[in-house]
Formats: sequence, structure tokens, C-alpha cells
Amino acid sequence: MKFLQKIILPLLIGLVIFVIYTFYFAGKSDLGSFNDFDPNNSAVKDIRVKLLSERDINHQGGETVFYVVDKNGKVVMVSGAMQLPENFDKAETIILKGHLTQGGFHAHSVEID
Repeated sequence: MKFLQKIILPLLIGLVIFVIYTFYFAGKSDLGSFNDFDPNNSAVKDIRVKLLSERDINHQGGETVFYVVDKNGKVVMVSGAMQLPENFDKAETIILKGHLTQGGFHAHSVEID
């Protein structure tokens, strides 16, 4: 009985640490969803998406336009007057900061994941 009492507390602490790690740290690499954005809200939020490198990256009139896909397979056009990081066209996943509009995603900044 004494052995069982000594082992329960460390097991519970280990379980709590495992749950915190699983939900807080391990979920960071998942792609985000554009369904979490409201097109009528212009608040700047982050989203991790996959870059569609097979579609061209266009620079037109001071704006950059490219396409991304979220975890649900929704393809969205991204536009904005932003500086692209080095080796952007070779990246698989990127982090966008911006807001969703009726015509696509207006990005304020882009980071390579």
C-alpha cells in the first residue's frame, strides 16, 4: 500500500506534463483554417498555411499576389504590399499575418515556417 501511494503522485504529475505538452506545444505545426477568420473583421491574426508554389508569385503595382491552401484544402489568394523573405518560393509552409476579405487574404507580413 505504501508503494502505491508513493507512485501515484509522480504518475499524476507526469500525466499533467504530458497533457500540457500535447495540447500546447505539439499542436503548433498544424496548418490553420481560414474558417476561423471573419471576412467582416479587419483584426490582424496569424495563420499557418501551405504555399502553392506551382502557381506563380506575381508582383503587380507594388503588391505581391500568391496562393495558399489551409488544412481544409481551401485555396485562397493572398495579396498585400509586403516584403517576402529570402527563399520564399522554396518554402512549404508559411505564417501569414493579416485578415480575410471577400476577395482573399490581405497579408501585412509573411514569415517562413
